[in-house]
Amino acid sequence: MTADPIALWHAVMRLFGWDSFPVLLVATLAITALSYRLLPTERRDIRNSLLFLATSLAGALVSTLFHQLELPAMAATLREVFFLIQGVALIRLWAIFLFRLILSRLGVHPPRISEDIVTFGAYFVWGMMRLRYAGMDLSGIVTTSAVVTAVVAFSMQDTLGNILGGIALQLDKSVEVGDWIKADDVVGRVVDIRWRSTVVETRNWETVVIPNSQLMKNKFSVLGQRSGQPVQLRRWIWFNVDLKEPPFRVIQTAEEAVRGADIPNAARDPLPNCVLMEFDKNYARYALRYWLTELALDDPTDSIVRAHLFTAFQRAGIRFATPEESRHIVKESEKHELAVRQRELARRLAALEKVELFNTLSREELGTIAERLAYAPFAQGEILTRQGAVAHWLYILTEGQVDVFLETPEGEKRWISTLREGSFFGEMGLMTGSPRASTVVARSNVECYRLDKASFEGILHSRPSLAEEISKVLATRALEREHRLEEMDAAAQAKQVAQEHTDILRRVRQFFGLAP
Repeated sequence: MTADPIALWHAVMRLFGWDSFPVLLVATLAITALSYRLLPTERRDIRNSLLFLATSLAGALVSTLFHQLELPAMAATLREVFFLIQGVALIRLWAIFLFRLILSRLGVHPPRISEDIVTFGAYFVWGMMRLRYAGMDLSGIVTTSAVVTAVVAFSMQDTLGNILGGIALQLDKSVEVGDWIKADDVVGRVVDIRWRSTVVETRNWETVVIPNSQLMKNKFSVLGQRSGQPVQLRRWIWFNVDLKEPPFRVIQTAEEAVRGADIPNAARDPLPNCVLMEFDKNYARYALRYWLTELALDDPTDSIVRAHLFTAFQRAGIRFATPEESRHIVKESEKHELAVRQRELARRLAALEKVELFNTLSREELGTIAERLAYAPFAQGEILTRQGAVAHWLYILTEGQVDVFLETPEGEKRWISTLREGSFFGEMGLMTGSPRASTVVARSNVECYRLDKASFEGILHSRPSLAEEISKVLATRALEREHRLEEMDAAAQAKQVAQEHTDILRRVRQFFGLAP
């Protein structure tokens, strides 16, 4: 036995009759106020739905006025039209509340197109019920629906293709909201999948609307995704180096520069790697490959990686290859070259004079060392020295700041201090060959001068007495760094410094091969 739609409608009206409409209206306004407060991104839809509801209520008053004017046919027509609009507005407001507020709070995030399907179905049922209640024979509509459907399908085949494409995309989950995709020349993040189109926001703050049928017919890429793996995308940094440089040295320098640095949004697994891609007439072409974890920050992260490569190659003395051109160059005067050289030498001497170890050196000896200093820039986040590493050189910090960390056996990194312009570190590695006692990381972009053992050895052999003077400074500096002199009286401090001095002097002489 089939239920009579009119009887069903009357039953519904008896349950939610006109007398109970104020209750339904108050409940709808309550959930609408809650949705408006908790869903700021949906406020435009809520305002439009409220406008529809207000229009329908105003229309109901107008229909009453026509009834008072003894125009019953006009009053009945207006009442049905505005009652239909009223139902549409109520369905829309409740759909927003249920799908976008309640389900999201429960951790369920259905695609927007599923909400649209349910809402459209409710609209359709509401419209059919109102037509049947108004006395229209629905069997006639069913009889002519085949012809109407054929005409509509032919005239709206592109639109229907987009709608079916959107449904297919949702069902097979080819692409989901939040995915980064590449379709033709468009690269961006999917923010919505609608009936007709998929909305993509690019890194250039553009919103691109792609018809769903285009995604179904053509190939597109979902970026950064592999089954069972985190979202990350491989990036390529291309550079050219002169053929005179051995490839193994270039590759090692590039990989150490990026692997040892703390670069935001660059994955640690897989590790970055450098590969030799091809040879040209005058240079070799390399690519450094790393994995990007935040796909929206591709260019900024590429820039940081290039900066690390640049400073690492400068320290290693590796020059990037540039196109060769034949030009007529006017040679600079010797006077200008001498002025440039003297300015750089003065800068180096000023840096050396701040190093306590070299207070007893003569001006000539400082000048000799200044000639042999190596310029060593570092990018922010790069590691200058690593705890436990063996490096026989000292750094003089001329610009920027570095952080000093102590790494515990448990793998924890504990901050010790921050060194600024004018500081130096690594003196024990230079003078005794001891492994680094701490890890030093560039807090900002920094510039240093590096002094290695070979550059200092000649001066120490020409004046062996320097070993004893420098050892005293090293002993005091080491004890102060370890805070072992703070609670001692003068006699105990002198004794402790003397013991440390004797030990360091022995190690310096042994390291440089000096006679005892």
